[in-house]
Amino acid sequence: MSRLTMGVRLVVTSLGLVCFGVSLPALNADDRNHFDLTQRVLFDGSRVVGSPDPPHPYRIQRVFENLQLKQPVYFIQEPGRGRLFLVDYGTKQILTTEHMPDASELKVFLDPGRKIYSLAFHPEYEQNGFVYVFTNDPLPLPEDTDAQSDQPADRKNRLSRYHVDAATGECDVESEMIVLEYSSNGHDGGDLAFGADGMLYMSSGDGTSDSDTNLTGQDISDLNSGMIRIDVDHPDEGLNYGIPKDNPFLSIPDARGELWAFGFRNPWRMAFDRETGNLWVGDVGQDLWEMVYLCQRGGNYGWSVREGNAPFRLQRKLGPAPLVPPVMAHPHSEARSVTGGVVYRGSRLPELQGAYVYADHETGKIWGLWHDGQQITKHQELDDISYKITSFGVDHAGEMYLLALSGEIFILEQDTEPEYRPEDFPKKLSETGLFTSVADHIVAPGIIPYSVNAPLWSDGAEKERFIALPGEGQIKFNEKEAWGFPEQTVLIKTFAYDVPEGDSTVRRRIETRLLALQQGEWNGYSYEWNDDQTDARLVDREGVTRTFKVIDDEGVREQEWRYPSRAECMLCHARAAGFILGPHGPQMNRDHDFGTAIENQLTVYHQLGLFDTPLEKEPNELARLADPYDDSFDLNARARAYLDSNCGICHVVAGGGNSQMVLSFDAEDAETHLFDVRPNHDRFDIHDAAIIASGDPARSVLLYRVSTLDKGRMPPLASRVVDEAGVQLLHDWIAGRVPLKKDETVPTLPVQSDKD
Repeated sequence: MSRLTMGVRLVVTSLGLVCFGVSLPALNADDRNHFDLTQRVLFDGSRVVGSPDPPHPYRIQRVFENLQLKQPVYFIQEPGRGRLFLVDYGTKQILTTEHMPDASELKVFLDPGRKIYSLAFHPEYEQNGFVYVFTNDPLPLPEDTDAQSDQPADRKNRLSRYHVDAATGECDVESEMIVLEYSSNGHDGGDLAFGADGMLYMSSGDGTSDSDTNLTGQDISDLNSGMIRIDVDHPDEGLNYGIPKDNPFLSIPDARGELWAFGFRNPWRMAFDRETGNLWVGDVGQDLWEMVYLCQRGGNYGWSVREGNAPFRLQRKLGPAPLVPPVMAHPHSEARSVTGGVVYRGSRLPELQGAYVYADHETGKIWGLWHDGQQITKHQELDDISYKITSFGVDHAGEMYLLALSGEIFILEQDTEPEYRPEDFPKKLSETGLFTSVADHIVAPGIIPYSVNAPLWSDGAEKERFIALPGEGQIKFNEKEAWGFPEQTVLIKTFAYDVPEGDSTVRRRIETRLLALQQGEWNGYSYEWNDDQTDARLVDREGVTRTFKVIDDEGVREQEWRYPSRAECMLCHARAAGFILGPHGPQMNRDHDFGTAIENQLTVYHQLGLFDTPLEKEPNELARLADPYDDSFDLNARARAYLDSNCGICHVVAGGGNSQMVLSFDAEDAETHLFDVRPNHDRFDIHDAAIIASGDPARSVLLYRVSTLDKGRMPPLASRVVDEAGVQLLHDWIAGRVPLKKDETVPTLPVQSDKD
């Protein structure tokens, strides 16, 4: 019986559904993997080397390695002086440094006390010293505001102008002039650029954190979801800016004349091509697509009636302009959060001349797109990295830089000597060298089995896990965080369902996933088991979804199973999570059935010399996650372990989860930002909602998210079935917490990033 709490049986189905026609008996004790506990057997037979995909033409190279940045999100070079300006989202500061390879000093240029998204220098900056800054944050609440109100503090997008002293290069904080300000509570957009026409362009998102709940996407009576175009040099009466007379919507009643285009969800980074004047925009999608647009005067980019080319909410009314399709739309099998880029006009990479280079924040893919003004003439994946690219920048020479959320700055360089041939990569599980018998799922001698205390929920599937350490390679032990592994390590995980068949049990294998470490980077590969259960074939890089039928307590039902794309594998196995989700101390500190004996895994690994340094403590002195499904453990420990393994992957610093929650099992309550904290994102019509409302499961947004398969589902990947036992665990845990007193305030959760 799986933790789905129901008996499951696979049955033969009609055409179009995965059909498992062969039933394998349960493995008996003689057929199982046995691991020698008395001596280390070396394994050196892995053929999981290289990649099944064509090599990329470029690779990233880190630059400005001496700069210590927290979360850089913007890069621009100052006219005249040549200093580099960097927006650090983590410190809410604009920092400057010299444009030198060995630059190490960062100076604070501006600290406005608000989140900063971007800045732009006036075209005549060298004469007037004007710099424009885009920020967002709540305004201070009036003293008589009801702190228990169900409405969040209103956040404002703000365009400010500051003056820079020509002699010192210092910014006069007191010189701030608020040019423009309007409400935006998420999906803020946040980019600025002066066009060749001298007008200032400003990108704006739908001002929410979900599906355009304010219905502003097609509404041109406000400034959300738009491309704003204003004249900062010739203000209109009563304003600190002017509305250009050639803006497209001036004649429409109630329209905001500042709008140049509309229908964006969250346009994250825009850029003018310095040669053609074309305005490129990367627009972050929601359910299925990520979009790249050429922004035109009067264009309607569809949100939220459409998501790119696809229908989204067709019942919503379209705005007063024809729809403009995206130049490029990426499905979520290869992209999850587009980062708009720049058109390359430098000289260092001549093959990229004229390419619009952009990336995906979540998957790490970087593309080049060539466009002749009418259509795409070439599109190429340039590299695929494990960093979260937040922005691109260009220096005065036209050379391009990439910023990572984790603090690094990169350039692209040509990769002229690829180290592998795609045809050499194993296309079948039997070709990997990892198994003595694939049909019996017997791994090669020396491959190490393991299990975890708090498994990630995988729709009730059972899992077998192994570590293939190369040769005499050793593991770098860490008590609480991900372990370090040597080059050519392969982690193996096979998913299966236990199927009742009379008085016996049949195990049907669905998928085997490999995580391989090469050149310091982990890559994931998925293998789909055949109907005969004799082998598994490598799934294409785009992944595939299959449907099969199962029998549960209520009868026959269909279930989808997603074999992830290569990109989807690395959404969870991300850099911020340490790549490795299972093999770390608190998960591995447990007894395991090695076939020959049941022993503590840490003790066995230590005795066999698998760790590079001896353990300094006994396992009973080390941290350990509780089994969430074992009610002999403390309820709080079980719930915190469940959140750690299922949610803590993303909800870490620079992890992609855009709420600043800390879900590690050992965080103090106050550190988690969970309890009795108001959500900044969707509340799903829950009155007086909190992330976790102590003592009140019905008001707890977190519980709602794990309970639903509809909008707001968490985790959003790799699950199509609600974990009923997990939901009950969290319900009981929340219900048992002591509620707030009547005079206590429910604070608002800080936002880590509004990009998605």
